[in-house]
Amino acid sequence: MTYVGIDVSKATFVVAYSSAKAGKTKTFKNTTKGVHEFIQTLSVTEHHCVLEATGNYSALLVYLLSKAGITVSLENPLKIKNFARVILSVNKTDETDARLIALYGERMQPSPYKLRSKSILILKQKRTVLRQLKKQLVATRNLKGSMEVLPLFDAKCKQTIEKTITFLEKQIKGMEEELASLAEDEYKKQMDLLTSIKGIGITLAAALIVATGGFTYFDNAKQLTRYLGLSPTYQLSGTSVHVKGHINRNGDPGLRSQLYVAAFSSLRCNTECKACFDRLRSNGKPGKVAVIAVANKLVRQAFAIVTQGERYVDGFKSTKP
Repeated sequence: MTYVGIDVSKATFVVAYSSAKAGKTKTFKNTTKGVHEFIQTLSVTEHHCVLEATGNYSALLVYLLSKAGITVSLENPLKIKNFARVILSVNKTDETDARLIALYGERMQPSPYKLRSKSILILKQKRTVLRQLKKQLVATRNLKGSMEVLPLFDAKCKQTIEKTITFLEKQIKGMEEELASLAEDEYKKQMDLLTSIKGIGITLAAALIVATGGFTYFDNAKQLTRYLGLSPTYQLSGTSVHVKGHINRNGDPGLRSQLYVAAFSSLRCNTECKACFDRLRSNGKPGKVAVIAVANKLVRQAFAIVTQGERYVDGFKSTKP
């Protein structure tokens, strides 16, 4: 198997067909036509493409390569960065980055990427738009608040801001309904199971389905909590270093915030979550630490009930590691 390193940018992507310094590199346009030209240079049985996850810039490339039957690995940029540090790589150009990624593939042999289903892609887009609309709504409301304290608030400016707020509220409501409807249609069983957990509503349930590909991307709950950035970190070395750090903060910060809010709600109605919170607080843990632990527990409950196909009941505990 020959590993092909790809360095992706908005307009183009650079391909290294070998990690050798004298190896061939070629630049293609990051368009449908450019990707198809690149695919013509590959063999389904001989080549394994490796590239960094660069959000929307790499989406078209990964999609078309996967559809063409080419093995693709989509890696966290932090992994590539740390690999470069290990081998003491200091030069940085598009060509050297592509060769570095090819070398990473040869040495680390990353797992193939599982192409997301069409429904997951649409749900993700709707969730992204919804998140941005909510940010705009908060910013516009803050603008209105800052203008209202002025000695003079122009009537036209006030009217424009109020219309914008009304428009955004309408768009958010419509997008939330579409998101919930699509999630219910495509993942009805999982939505029913997730919303049976006290503290998890429709919006959060849909977000968890998007993040996990319908709970197919992870083998156990521990992997999922680590991916979401809810796992504690530790620093242990010899006898002098023994530090309990903060959560790792990986993954989607928006989803992590949703889980944090849901954790507060669960304290009023979820017996297991309330017991977890009370136990940690009685042991002297700060309130924020206890709430994060509850968010972690909610994720574990979600993983357990979906993988076992049983609705939530108080006191339910996963048999998964």
